[in-house]
Amino acid sequence: MQCLTLPGNLDSLRSVRDFVGSAAGSAGLDKSAAYRLALAVDEVATNIVTHGYDEAGLAGAITIWAEMDADVLRIHLEDTGAPYDPVKYSEVVNLDQPLHNRTEGGLGVFLAIRGVDDLQYVRSAGKNRHTFVVKRGSSQPESGT
Repeated sequence: MQCLTLPGNLDSLRSVRDFVGSAAGSAGLDKSAAYRLALAVDEVATNIVTHGYDEAGLAGAITIWAEMDADVLRIHLEDTGAPYDPVKYSEVVNLDQPLHNRTEGGLGVFLAIRGVDDLQYVRSAGKNRHTFVVKRGSSQPESGT
């Protein structure tokens, strides 16, 4: 599939969603898996723009591309924003606590991680790379949410 580079701003999020929808369709993902993947990518892309660029006082781009084989679809997001490993913070949200006792934030990352079969993060050469992995032909991620 093609590689798409977009400005790291909120106006680019629609193009990110469209790209993911197209990749999910090409991979033959069912509606549920495609929705969870789109939600996961959208959450991380939004965090890149708001936290990695805007709040950090940085400007940059988001590059997105897909890889597909017989078993999985991988969506890659790459940016030059502030480093942030969402995998590291995946257990921050405690859904067992009442809402008023929970710390603010983290639910989107929690949903992103739970919505795909695997979410990987690497920081290398000044770039963040998030890789979302969804098994083709699977309607539920392995984590079972």
